[in-house]
Amino acid sequence: MSGQLPIVVGVTGASGAIYARRLLQVLLASAVPVDLIVSDAARIVIREEENADIGEPLPRDWLRSWLEIEDVAGLHAHSNADLAAPPSSGSYRTRGMVVVPCSGSALGAIAHGLSRDLIQRAADVTLKEARPLVLVPRETPLNRVHLANLLTAHDAGARILPASPAFYHHPGDILGLADFIVGRILDSLAVEHDLYDRWSGPAHS
Repeated sequence: MSGQLPIVVGVTGASGAIYARRLLQVLLASAVPVDLIVSDAARIVIREEENADIGEPLPRDWLRSWLEIEDVAGLHAHSNADLAAPPSSGSYRTRGMVVVPCSGSALGAIAHGLSRDLIQRAADVTLKEARPLVLVPRETPLNRVHLANLLTAHDAGARILPASPAFYHHPGDILGLADFIVGRILDSLAVEHDLYDRWSGPAHS
């Protein structure tokens, strides 16, 4: 595996498990190591949306099957209840963190500096160490609490990247829509990719 610093990926209980799966696929294919944390609520979503039932801790055979990747040596899974795991400490060096999808509950906890589980603690550590933290909320519509929490998280240093795919690249299927969001996440973490054609102005006949 490469000598790159890992990226922490937190998966919480909002709809959009495909975003997490595609992000993990691209990171591992790019030889970027990953520290993966999946919440209990996210397991329910993954089961419903991806038809994939996972246990605790995450079995490597299951990860290979879900991600359709044979070599998952660069993927290190942690229990969300393990507050002593490496991502809980600022002395553990990472390239940054993304919470994808980010539920309203996780957003509120991160915005207010709570550390009740490993995802929340790792996010807090990422902010305090001034590393990139990307939050990918998928809730809609948003109430005032959501909006206030988004602003609080932004002001604390997080990048808010709503799961709002574009259409100018003419996505042909759901995967194309997901890849646009994953590409924007990778841009925020300075990871090169070719998931879609970038905008270069209107086409001229």
